[in-house]
Amino acid sequence: MRRGERGQAAVELVALVPALLLVGLLAWQLAAAAHAWMAAGSAARAAARAAAVGAPPEAAALAALPPAWGPRARVRVVDGEVRVRVPVPAVLPGLPALGTVEGSARAAGSGG
Repeated sequence: MRRGERGQAAVELVALVPALLLVGLLAWQLAAAAHAWMAAGSAARAAARAAAVGAPPEAAALAALPPAWGPRARVRVVDGEVRVRVPVPAVLPGLPALGTVEGSARAAGSGG
C-alpha cells in the first residue's frame, strides 16, 4: 500500500453511508406511499360495496382503513362513484404528511 492511500477506505465508507441511508429512506417512503394508495383503493371498494346494498359508504371506508388514518381520510360519493383520499405518511417522525393519494370505485348498478 502506498503511503498516500492510507485511510482511503474509511473515507469512502464515511462518504457512502449517508448516501445509502438516504436511498433506504426514499425506498421506505415509496413503500409507504404505495401502501397508502392500496389502502385508499381498498377502502373505496369497501365503500362502494356498502353503497350498493344501502349501507353508509363513509363508515365502510373508514372501517377498511388503518385506525390512525381514519380522522384524516376524506370520503366522497358523486354519481355512484366513491372516492377515498388518504394522506401519505412520512417515514420520519415529526414530519407532516407528504401529500395525498386517492382510490376510487363505482358502486354496482350505478351505471357508467
